[in-house]
Amino acid sequence: MHSEIYQSLARCLNNRELVALATVVGGPGIGNQLLVWPRGETLGDLGSPRLNQRAALYAEQIVPSFQSGRKRFRWNEAEIDVFFEVFPPPPELVVVGAVHVAIPLVEFARLMGFRTVVIDPRRAFATAERFPHADRLMVSWPHEAFETQALHGASFVVVLSHDLKIDLPALEITLRSPARYIGALGSKKTHSKRVDALSEKGFTDQEIGRIHSPIGLDIGGRRAEEIALSIIAEMVAADHGRLEDRECGL
Repeated sequence: MHSEIYQSLARCLNNRELVALATVVGGPGIGNQLLVWPRGETLGDLGSPRLNQRAALYAEQIVPSFQSGRKRFRWNEAEIDVFFEVFPPPPELVVVGAVHVAIPLVEFARLMGFRTVVIDPRRAFATAERFPHADRLMVSWPHEAFETQALHGASFVVVLSHDLKIDLPALEITLRSPARYIGALGSKKTHSKRVDALSEKGFTDQEIGRIHSPIGLDIGGRRAEEIALSIIAEMVAADHGRLEDRECGL
């Protein structure tokens, strides 16, 4: 069973799939393991179906935060200590719109350890000369690009094209995904048009509220590099839960 678990774990890591591995480190059954996916699917056995169920429920609570944890369970008069190691996919920045701001943004993201993807159907913008540091450059419309560029829980999507023909399809796909961060460049007037269009498509206020717009932290900058810096700063803040704290005045 351990071999099967490790083979599945290796596949998850190769496919950039979020998963957690629960291991009994104290009490009866030391060494027993259970692989848990966010959707509740499991592989392995900690010692009993009931214990597996309780462990899976706990894993579902901590997996979205990407934080590993330790939990003690009571089972058959015994205390079982279980360590949950979360294996998040590597962070990935997906930029829709190969505009000037995207150039320093990709460079900043690369320095921060992000895999970077740039999507734009306009061949004049999406060139290797402009984006030599991008890991993947896709000269495609968003609906085509996202057929092969899957979004996951560590995806940060930034929509910069300022063209509704490009922005809206990208946002529709992204809002249906588990992306960790969604941001869109544009004025309040532009975003209002996006909101109206997305509402007509059936998206709820809560779903549309996932979009950070105006994008980036307010640092007062206007140059492309400054806007890119404000975006990457907001992404990092969102990743660490600091945006919620800021909105609450903490």
